[in-house]
Amino acid sequence: MASRIVLNTVSYHGHGAVENIVPELTARGYKKAFVATDPDLLKFGVTQKVTALLDATSFPYEVYSDIKANPTIENVQHGVECFKKSGADCIVAVGGGSAMDTAKAIGIIAENPEFADVRSLEGVAPTKKHATFTIAVPTTAGTAAEVTINYVITDVEKKRKFVCVDVNDIPEIAVVDPDMMSTMPKSLTAATGMDALTHAIEGYITAGHCAISDMFHLEAIRLISANLRAAVQNDPDGREGMALGQYIAGMGFSNVGLGIVHSMAHGLSALYDTPHGVACAIILPTGLMYNAPVAGERYRAIGKAMCVPGIDSMNDKDAADATIAAVKKLSADVGIPADLKGILKEEDIDFLSESAYADACRPGNPRETSVEEIKELYKSLL
Repeated sequence: MASRIVLNTVSYHGHGAVENIVPELTARGYKKAFVATDPDLLKFGVTQKVTALLDATSFPYEVYSDIKANPTIENVQHGVECFKKSGADCIVAVGGGSAMDTAKAIGIIAENPEFADVRSLEGVAPTKKHATFTIAVPTTAGTAAEVTINYVITDVEKKRKFVCVDVNDIPEIAVVDPDMMSTMPKSLTAATGMDALTHAIEGYITAGHCAISDMFHLEAIRLISANLRAAVQNDPDGREGMALGQYIAGMGFSNVGLGIVHSMAHGLSALYDTPHGVACAIILPTGLMYNAPVAGERYRAIGKAMCVPGIDSMNDKDAADATIAAVKKLSADVGIPADLKGILKEEDIDFLSESAYADACRPGNPRETSVEEIKELYKSLL
């Protein structure tokens, strides 16, 4: 079966990459930018690293910062209204997954107004036009939303998150500058970094994996494992390694899918506002143990990428166990809790399990599952 790979038209990487934003906009003839960003990034001067470049060249722009940590349907609809009123003809998204996901949804609806109710974008929506031209500038090393064809919206009324998958939503340009990530606190660096590792590992074992995605995911696992601990300590080299690693992970999983770790994590964020990366990190070892009967032969390569000592001489079971142990240790080393105690309420397990089974990430899981089996996985984490 043929494999499809969708990537940015152009991407810039490394220190000073943001210097390419204005030249790209002017070269393409755009006249005014809609800068979609997180309110805290605006408050603490991170967004200004980009708007200062626009100011220096007198490039017109309008800032939109009414973005929630887990963007909602109403959040997106308000953003669309503001974009239309602004008169902007392009979008510059500055932030983590929330800002970039909001910008993606705004750009899609602006060009495809028949999807204005937002819920109609869930799953694989048949949009006809590419989203408004967007440059995505991540400020976290985790979601890789700048290179994916996915975005996630929270349905407050139904207490759930839904995933939208659309080749028309990918930003044309990604600007991955580790200097934009230098102000991330330790907890956010750890959470987003473990989200990136989950992307890489789930993408490597997903049912839809292919030779190209395997190449991306194994390199991402290597980079993330080697750099996350240092990035949490705000080491510049660690930051740069994580910026690249999370992007490469996005190049892979965006094209082949994820699995039940993500589908289970989405519900926790929607119901309890649990940071997505924290939820993924807690669930990942359990997901790996669950998937071992059908995907365990792939764990040796993951362990090798994580530099697990002596893994070449181990039998398959020991190699799988050592790999899962390495994942647990990395998560613990960066301060992630080991279980869902204090987060998950037992009375919510039925609802969460049904939501996880219905989630768009679940079909990519390498092992066939059921609502009942997902319930047991949640219970094991209490």
